[in-house]
Amino acid sequence: MAPKHPSSHYVDGVLARDRRILAKTITLLESSRPDHQALAREVLDDLMPHTGLAIRLGITGVPGAGKSTFIESLGRYVTDRGHSLAVLAIDPSSRRSGGSVLADKTRMEQLSMNPAAYIRPSPAGTTLGGVARKTRESMLVCEAAGFDVVIVETVGVGQSETAVAGMVDFFLVLMIAGAGDEIQGIKKGLMELADAVAINKADGDNIPAAERAKRDYLSALHLLRPASQAWSPPVLTCSSTTLQGIDEVWQTVLDHRSRLTAVGELQEKRRTQSLDWMWSMIEEGLREQFHAHSGVKSLLPSVLSRVAHGTLAPGAAARELLEASRKETTGC
Repeated sequence: MAPKHPSSHYVDGVLARDRRILAKTITLLESSRPDHQALAREVLDDLMPHTGLAIRLGITGVPGAGKSTFIESLGRYVTDRGHSLAVLAIDPSSRRSGGSVLADKTRMEQLSMNPAAYIRPSPAGTTLGGVARKTRESMLVCEAAGFDVVIVETVGVGQSETAVAGMVDFFLVLMIAGAGDEIQGIKKGLMELADAVAINKADGDNIPAAERAKRDYLSALHLLRPASQAWSPPVLTCSSTTLQGIDEVWQTVLDHRSRLTAVGELQEKRRTQSLDWMWSMIEEGLREQFHAHSGVKSLLPSVLSRVAHGTLAPGAAARELLEASRKETTGC
């Protein structure tokens, strides 16, 4: 009998929803070793036919909005109704040490013990907006493992929201009331990304403030052009502690999926996301090749010094480095 290909160990384990192998597969995807990257590409290629059926949900929110508590409440709600859930929680990495908190399993204690749920905290690293470099691939692996709902939680800073919105079907923006001028505190770009806004912590004495915030956000959203002709983003109120409104949030996700599927927008959205993903991988690969060129490596310290001291214009520096990489590539 011929020996099995190394990728088969990962592929078979993921399809069997072996949690240990699932975790090892995602770790393989996140590895920067060239041999691991080559193997990860083979594994992902073999898993692709088993992907695409899950509900992809992105969640972001302002600091203090209670994202982790909300995700745990929503996760318990959907798993109680027969769904299986994977949560990809992007933890902020320290810029100084490179370390990451990776504490989402602690913050989602009940959900982490749920046999129908899988939580994978990943360090954001140095990628744009704090989104883990391999989040898209991890999402596909979880889909291949049979999880029919995948939640991607952003760190809630920088441009991570844009990156996550570009890989999910539904993007939820979590807000709170009573934190000052809510409307002024929100970027127009973030509101344009939202498929729904949920005012969390709408319980007890905070309910009137949450209702006022709801009206304010509805007025703000009416000034923006909806991304879809089939969907106008609603504003909801909910409480992660009392679970009030969690059912309405989930039903909103299902309604959005149903409407966009009916008019073909969901399929088109995923096709566009796949092409954008391809181009981002090309750009990333070209950037890595550029920095790996020996000519660029030898020239870079001098160029950086001259730009920093104002003796070389940035545009001229870029052309000099690009010319060095071109000569090495073409042999000219």
